[in-house]
Amino acid sequence: MTTTWTHTGPGRPAAPARPAEEPLSAAEFREAMSHLAGALTVVTTQDARGNRWGFTATSALSVSQTPPLLLVGVGNTSSCLEAMLGSEGFTVNVLGEHQRAVAESFARKGIDRFEGHDFVPWSVDGPPLLADAHAAYRCRTAGSIPVGDHHLLIGEVTGFAARSTAGPLLWHRRDFVALNRTFTALNEKEAVHA
Repeated sequence: MTTTWTHTGPGRPAAPARPAEEPLSAAEFREAMSHLAGALTVVTTQDARGNRWGFTATSALSVSQTPPLLLVGVGNTSSCLEAMLGSEGFTVNVLGEHQRAVAESFARKGIDRFEGHDFVPWSVDGPPLLADAHAAYRCRTAGSIPVGDHHLLIGEVTGFAARSTAGPLLWHRRDFVALNRTFTALNEKEAVHA
């Protein structure tokens, strides 16, 4: 038996039902995934020549507790792909709600993404660390897997830092969301109706 789904949203008519076994188009998949909120991160590394590389990602997630592994997705067309795949280690910098400009810089092409932002080496020879990141994970590169139009970069977590009291910056419905402000607004709204 074939199952079907429909999608309705605010101000949108119902989408036609379709067989669940039929894969989504690229546009449909982007729309579907926009509903999945993700923490905005900047993934950074340094190549053998000392050049810093980094990109904005929402695809960081834990993979294993023992050993402690996480993964990030790197697009096959990313200018950072070669540096990331060839690096011995990288940092996943979780952005705070005040760091929208950092996310925007690291999503742009043709600029020095690090300029104007406070990055320091994690250690003497470590990958770049955003000094006031909400949180940061230092990773030793454990491998990569090509999947579709991305490579999954797997890192063994060798360090953790939490330097900010601000909430994380999220990406949801193709927009920035500050989690603390959202909760504050909800609490204020509930207080008015109480």
